[in-house]
Amino acid sequence: QVQLVESGGGLVQAGGSLRVSCAVSGRTFSTYVMVWFRQAPGNEREFVASISGTGGATFYADSVKGRFTISRDNAKNTVSLQMNSLKAEDTAVYYCAAGTMSMISYLRTHSVPSEYDHWGQGTQVTVSS
Repeated sequence: QVQLVESGGGLVQAGGSLRVSCAVSGRTFSTYVMVWFRQAPGNEREFVASISGTGGATFYADSVKGRFTISRDNAKNTVSLQMNSLKAEDTAVYYCAAGTMSMISYLRTHSVPSEYDHWGQGTQVTVSS
């Protein structure tokens, strides 16, 4: 059974940086597309960033492009999201998720929550203005 555990959330001032990470159990981590979503109170779950199994392809939401960086370490079964120049509107619970899909599917549907089978419990990120 695949388990995902996020860490690294917290409170930071606007303009600051924070790094959230997700540890994934199991021996097939490199076969998973990994993704970060976020959800603020009253809002739908929102795509943030995704990374292919090899790490060779990444995608970002327009709202975080240039500020956030997703990365993965397949030797350590972890995926991270480095968040810089944080804004108050980045405040949300951040979830990592894992899914298996072909590269063609990844290119087309990587931002769709239903494409991912395994989810973490979420970590709160609060940015004070």
